[in-house]
Amino acid sequence: MTFRLTYSTMFNPPAELHERFDAALEKVRGNLGERYGHFIDGADAPGDSQIEDVSPINTDWVLGKFPVAGKDQVKAAVAAAKAAFPGWRATPMVERNRLLRKVGQLIEERVYDISAAVALEVGKNRMEALGEVQETADFFYCYCDDFEKHQGFDHVLPDDPLPDFASHNRSIMKPYGVWAVIAPFNFPFALAGGPVAAALVTGNTVVVKGAPDTPWAVRLLAECIRDAGIPQGVFNYLADPDDSAGPLLVDHPDVSGVTFTGSYDVGMQICRKSAVGAFPRPAIVEMGGKNACIVTANGDLDRAALGIMRSSCGLSGQKCSALSRVYVEDAVADELIGKLKSVVDGIKVGDPTLAENYIGPVGNAEGYANYQSFVGQLKDGKATVISGAEILTGGEMGKGFYCAPTVVEAPLDHPLWQREMFVPIVMIARVPDKETGMALANDTMLGLTAGFYGDDEETQWFFDNIEAGVTYANRPQGATTGAWPGYQPFGGWKGSGNTGKGIASFYYLAQYMREQSQTSVE
Repeated sequence: MTFRLTYSTMFNPPAELHERFDAALEKVRGNLGERYGHFIDGADAPGDSQIEDVSPINTDWVLGKFPVAGKDQVKAAVAAAKAAFPGWRATPMVERNRLLRKVGQLIEERVYDISAAVALEVGKNRMEALGEVQETADFFYCYCDDFEKHQGFDHVLPDDPLPDFASHNRSIMKPYGVWAVIAPFNFPFALAGGPVAAALVTGNTVVVKGAPDTPWAVRLLAECIRDAGIPQGVFNYLADPDDSAGPLLVDHPDVSGVTFTGSYDVGMQICRKSAVGAFPRPAIVEMGGKNACIVTANGDLDRAALGIMRSSCGLSGQKCSALSRVYVEDAVADELIGKLKSVVDGIKVGDPTLAENYIGPVGNAEGYANYQSFVGQLKDGKATVISGAEILTGGEMGKGFYCAPTVVEAPLDHPLWQREMFVPIVMIARVPDKETGMALANDTMLGLTAGFYGDDEETQWFFDNIEAGVTYANRPQGATTGAWPGYQPFGGWKGSGNTGKGIASFYYLAQYMREQSQTSVE
């Protein structure tokens, strides 16, 4: 196929893509319920007990049985990574990158099978699942390319100006050691695979832990890394279905750095822990967003309605980049709301593995309960329901966690304007002018993504004033969502991230290394 799948192009795929996904889905469904181990020091490793991984699409579907990671497994995984570090660090860049590009190739070869598993485990539609898996392959390629472009972050500097000595100087970045990666449930393959790729490319060894709801996706990543021939102990995977291994990893004295994607509260705990102790340790922490969009009277309202729908309802609102706040100028508010209601009411909700359904369930029982609580709070807080605001229980949906995509017009004093909800709810407010919209958009502790619809002059004003790390203007493919490696770096400001540097950016890999200045005098 000549079709190039990214989050921007996934809305009009060729028929062959659907045919291949359907075939893979049938094959994957024929092997549900298998038992899996951790992957430690180059081999499968059992846990103390096994927990069933069920699908949010239908909780009667047991996807697999996964072991619990206790103290012994964490200890063994970190010890294996520590023992493998000297050899991996000393492996020439060309050889490391050859192996890691092989990981990317294996992911691409297995993209349909892995995507079918991700769709079943997360509740993603097929295009979102395929996009996530392909994105992960691109992370491996992108980081190998980037490391080579930076010459391995090894730079010769001018000699000291000494008349009687040859004093040679050099700056070299070196890996830290054992790196822990803690991945979320919403992008379990990409947000495990991306940081793993970065850590391995730069010479670190890795212990990766999946989210409780999505151990299967990360296990499939582990199999690609294993089959690529990565040396024993360099990469280690821990299933964590009871959510106990994360603190053990963060607190382990032999873990040199951590990459975490998840909530603000947990991310801040990791930042604080990383800053104390005998010496500070690096932490790369992405902590979500409360993402806003501003629509002016000069904006293209058809584009805006489509972009708002895609970013607020896609993956049932369970993206850290999901749109949850819209500020629209009074003059066009009624027209925008009418157009938005039309596109949202047209969304097909159901089993997301079927091609006709745009969104599936939320990912777990907690999200399902939260949705119902938020809907109640909005109604009690005098919000006007424009669309949705109900759980969906008809037919097979009664066995999953299905929530209607919801649009509400809410008073500006409602507390949910400040709460990251992670469900398919978008709140709208009318504003007298774009300046008021900007002030409200920036009135949050978080600053991950933001969107805008207006004319060219207003667009530059938006970029100059918005407090967010990832910004989009006049984008029908998604008002606040859709970053892709090599096209849009992804990282947040304020409480959305602690480094100010985006995933797959010019500055990302250097965070996994520390600089050494070397002077040698002849």
